[in-house]
Amino acid sequence: MRTRTRFLLLVLSILVPSFIAAALAVAYVYHDAQQAQNRSMAETARAMALLIDNEIGTRETLLRALAGSPALQDGRLDTFHEHARRVAPPPASAVVLFDLDGRPLLNSRLSYGEPLPLRGASNIGQLMGRYGADRTLVSDLFRSKLTGRYDFAVQVPVKSGERIRYLLSVGVNAGTLDRLLQRQRLPQAWLATIVDRNGIVVARSRTPELYVGKPVRAATLERLARPGDQMFESRSLDGVESRVFASTVPASDWKILLSVPRSELREAPLRAAALLGGVMALLLIAGLVAARRFANRAIAPIEALGQSAKALGDGAEVRYAAAGWAELDSVAQHLAEASTRIRHGQTEMEARVAAAIAATERAQSALLKNQKLEALGRLTGGIAHEYNNLLQTLTTALQLAAFSTREEKVKGLIQTCQRTVARATTLTGQLGSFGRLQEARLITVDVCEQLRSAVQLMKGSLRGDVAVEVHCEDGVWPVTLEPLQFDVALLNLALNARDAMPNGGLLRLEARNISIDGAHDSLARGDYVQVSMVDSGSGMTPAVMARALDPFFTTKPPGQGTGLGLPQAYAFATQAGGTLTLDSIPGIGTRVDLYLARARADVAAAPGIDERAAPAQGSGTILFVEDDNLVREAVMRALTESGFEVMTAEDGEAALRLLEGGPRPDAVFSDIVMPGQVSGVDLAGILRQRYPGLPVILATGYTEQQVDVPGVQVLAKPYAIEQLVAVLSKATAKA
Repeated sequence: MRTRTRFLLLVLSILVPSFIAAALAVAYVYHDAQQAQNRSMAETARAMALLIDNEIGTRETLLRALAGSPALQDGRLDTFHEHARRVAPPPASAVVLFDLDGRPLLNSRLSYGEPLPLRGASNIGQLMGRYGADRTLVSDLFRSKLTGRYDFAVQVPVKSGERIRYLLSVGVNAGTLDRLLQRQRLPQAWLATIVDRNGIVVARSRTPELYVGKPVRAATLERLARPGDQMFESRSLDGVESRVFASTVPASDWKILLSVPRSELREAPLRAAALLGGVMALLLIAGLVAARRFANRAIAPIEALGQSAKALGDGAEVRYAAAGWAELDSVAQHLAEASTRIRHGQTEMEARVAAAIAATERAQSALLKNQKLEALGRLTGGIAHEYNNLLQTLTTALQLAAFSTREEKVKGLIQTCQRTVARATTLTGQLGSFGRLQEARLITVDVCEQLRSAVQLMKGSLRGDVAVEVHCEDGVWPVTLEPLQFDVALLNLALNARDAMPNGGLLRLEARNISIDGAHDSLARGDYVQVSMVDSGSGMTPAVMARALDPFFTTKPPGQGTGLGLPQAYAFATQAGGTLTLDSIPGIGTRVDLYLARARADVAAAPGIDERAAPAQGSGTILFVEDDNLVREAVMRALTESGFEVMTAEDGEAALRLLEGGPRPDAVFSDIVMPGQVSGVDLAGILRQRYPGLPVILATGYTEQQVDVPGVQVLAKPYAIEQLVAVLSKATAKA
């Protein structure tokens, strides 16, 4: 057998197993991509189920608040009727009070004393028979007898001591869930559907007007009857063959169905497998062609070159001997030269490889950590946005109520509610530390003053055996940050230090200026303020410290730690243009360093608003753009009572149509996050082009969009009416 043939057979013996391995790799990639896709869809379905559960929970919270009304406890139903109409104004909501026999006592949609219809078409009565009346109940979908629309009801018991006295219910338009699903901005081909216990469609992200109130297919209903989350193949009501991911809404036993067309599910895995298969096929063909060419020319010279390579591998000195083939002669000469340098470069190469591996591991760790925080930020940011809209409505309504009453008792109750709303604002503000930077809440502060203020907050959470010291260098630079997030970060770090010092110890806070001139793993060149917290506690092992910044990782017993303290502090530091580093020695203590970017502006005075002051007065015409009905109604009334003429629009498109066909206002005040194609930022940009002199003010509860339109001021929800009136008055005065 000729050498050429032997060479080809040798190459084929290598390429054939490689071809089989490539085919297995393609199959594996296809299967793994499908599995990853299924897991992602299932997680999305669970997240949407929790979103629906949260929406129902807000209605329950409203009812719980109404159930605690003193007027209801005292039996003053006429007073409670007016209170219910203010808290849940019709026709958006209908609060109904029943006695224990199911007879209606009042309905906020009707005037007090007006004849009331019996309990509506909901199945709350059946649910009470099944689960009892002493718990929160969520009905299935029904058509309201008063309005003719599809609603569902949420009911809570009103107790006097341990005895149930009344049943308090609120009717909710199912269309609110349609809008909630549409705000998730699912891909166009995906479909999210909410079905009740009977398999009736409650809400749908696409064409809800055609399918709400209709039952799902019998096969789908049979699968939904099984406990737990489900994944199955089915056909949607509009005839699309889909894979369905079903998850249960905890508060109501409803189901959220996420339907993805089969064609779309197969597209990504097939594309990945086809790409890998094509690359492998090209490589195999190229290998065969190269093998055939070299088989004709590389027999003797290759053997000589092989001997030189063997000598090089053995560490012997390679001597150059010309073979008459220019290319191979060049390789042989380089081998000879390499043999003299390889021993000297081996140590250097090993050091570089070790450094590269370490850098890669640090980069991978940082990437994974940032991905986790980004996912957590999107979830908490969405929750913060919804709650800030609710808090805005409550803030405005409470201020209007305070302005409208002279009774000291009522004012005291209103002030209690305002303090509660302020506390809720603080809690929702903490959620923003994991998401994108919110420019509307940033101010430039003196770090040392902020530290001394935070120490007072810490001392209320620390034991008496923990001593706190604060040391600040002279001339510490100001930084631009969100003070609430800074206080929360310091409090979280202090609580960790307290738990690490069960027998007491010293907690030391330091602040100093630092300039980064050279390379740093996480910081760019520039000036920073380094805030350090050092404790004398038990410290952390290297294994614990490697995972300490992972969200939800905790070494504390169940129920005693959330695993979000250090991740929140790290997220805050990155938002402030810096980073967080850890240094810990078991048995000695832990040091946490926060690097905060130096601010270029001077320290700003913290804004102060007296919510008990009389309402400010303004003048002019304001176009108010807000998609949330409750916020729009409350703020519009406040602006009207403050002297403004108010035009309203529910979204950006409606605002543009109003400006094109109607009178031009003196200023535009718009929310940022709205449904449709035109957000508040987009609207501001369009108005800057079309009406350059028209003032624009934006408001946001939480947004991932950056406001890059010059001259546009941003207010953070919930804002005080006095603050809004002052901003609008200043804007209209300049117009």
